[in-house]
Amino acid sequence: MSDDVARDDRDDRDGWWGPPVAGDEVASLIGSLERQRATFAWKVGGLDRAALSATLGPSAITLGGLVKHLAFVEVFHLCTRVNGRRPGDPWEGVDWDATPDWPWTSAADDEPEHLYGLWRDSVLRARESLADAVVDGGLDRPIAWSDDPDARPSVRRVLVDLVEEYARHVGHADLYREAVDGLVGEDPPAAPALYPLPERPA
Repeated sequence: MSDDVARDDRDDRDGWWGPPVAGDEVASLIGSLERQRATFAWKVGGLDRAALSATLGPSAITLGGLVKHLAFVEVFHLCTRVNGRRPGDPWEGVDWDATPDWPWTSAADDEPEHLYGLWRDSVLRARESLADAVVDGGLDRPIAWSDDPDARPSVRRVLVDLVEEYARHVGHADLYREAVDGLVGEDPPAAPALYPLPERPA
């Protein structure tokens, strides 16, 4: 396994990848999401194709499937649902009716570099889209698209849902990574190489 932690010379005592100790709602929710992203990147990063395709017990989940699934979740929720932006490739070329589990099942065909790049790009796109939404109406603003025409979810609701989604899958990644090479722990010891560092607030 390759080294999946990149050293960073910034002082992280103020939680530059997590929620502030005493921040407002926006900073706290986004910081919580960033902590989940960083922990996920640590748990899944630096692996080869065999490790990303390994299963555990009777489950069909793989670390590669988690990476591709969360790449889609980032774009779908924070770009498409929040701001009505097209998801782009590869998502628009999928026959979702025929293959609703495509991110999970197709990941075994992808090289690690492709999966990791897809997730990083999705995080960067989602981060930018969320920042635009916060400027344009804040957390109370209704999202652009909902599959329920009678519901008007807010940006806040989508953000909370995404934190929950990550937390659940970070738990999966904990178990799978320990089974792969024994890596355990709650917080990354340094900035994971896979994780695109957010800009530190001024």
